[in-house]
Amino acid sequence: MNRTQLIEQVKAKQSYLCVGLDTDVAKIPGHLQAQPEAVLQFNKAIINATKNYCVAYKINTAFYEVYGLKGWEILEETLAYIPSTHFTIADAKRGDIGNTSAQYARTFFETYRFDAVTVAPYMGEDSIRPFLEYKDKFTIVLGLTSNKGAGDFEYLKTSAGNYFYEEVISKISTWGTQENLMFVVGATQAKELEKIRKIIPGNFLLIPGVGAQGGSLEDVSKYGMNKDCGLLVNVGRSILYASAQEDFSEAATTISREYQQQMADYLETYLSV
Repeated sequence: MNRTQLIEQVKAKQSYLCVGLDTDVAKIPGHLQAQPEAVLQFNKAIINATKNYCVAYKINTAFYEVYGLKGWEILEETLAYIPSTHFTIADAKRGDIGNTSAQYARTFFETYRFDAVTVAPYMGEDSIRPFLEYKDKFTIVLGLTSNKGAGDFEYLKTSAGNYFYEEVISKISTWGTQENLMFVVGATQAKELEKIRKIIPGNFLLIPGVGAQGGSLEDVSKYGMNKDCGLLVNVGRSILYASAQEDFSEAATTISREYQQQMADYLETYLSV
C-alpha cells in the first residue's frame, strides 16, 4: 500500500486507527486459552471485530518470536487474514549493518509482505538505507519514544541547543521521502509534536501509547495532524482486552468504533477532510 492509498483509506473510513496485535496468550479470554490455535483464533476474531473501524494493523514480532517456529507460523497466518485494504506494520525494531539490514528488509517486505517495518536509527544511514530502497513500502524510524528510558539519550541537548531526538529526525528525514519514511512518536510526548511537525511537516507518524498507556488522542490529533491527517494512532490493550469473557470480540468492536467516532470528529475539527 502506498501513501496515496493509505490517505484514501483514512478519508473513506474517517479513521486513523491502527490496532496493535501484540497478543499475549496469558491475557486472552480463558475459554480460548486451552485451544491449540488460541492466539490465531483470537487474532482472527479481533480483526473481524475491528476491520470496519481501523485502517492499519501492527504486529509486534516479539509476541510471536517467543514461540519459535510456531509463533512465526501464527504471525504469517495472522498477516494473511488481514484484509488487503488495511496497512500492515511489522513492529520489529530492526537495524544493523547494511548487509544484515538488507536481509531484515527482505524478511518483512518480501517473505512476509508487510507494508511497513519499524527500525532503530542508532547505527546510522547504512543500517536504514536497505529498507528505503523498496518501492511502495514504508520504513518507520523510532523518533521520540514514550518509555522512561527516553530521557537517557533522546532528550540530551546537542551543541546546537536541540534535543538529540530532533537531530535524529531532522537528519533521517533527508534520507527518504514522505512516500517511504514514517516516524514513531509516543502519544505521551504530544507536547513535542509541534516541534516535530516543524521538522517533518509531511511525513506520517505512528503514534503508540493512546489508551492503556495514558496518551491523549485529542492532544495527538490537535498537534500532530497535517493536511493529509498524517497519523496512525496505535491502540492495543484497550481493544484486545476490552473483555476477558466470551463477548471479547463484541467489546473490541465497541471500543474500536468509539475510537473511530472520536477520530472522525477530530478530522472535522482539525483537518476538515
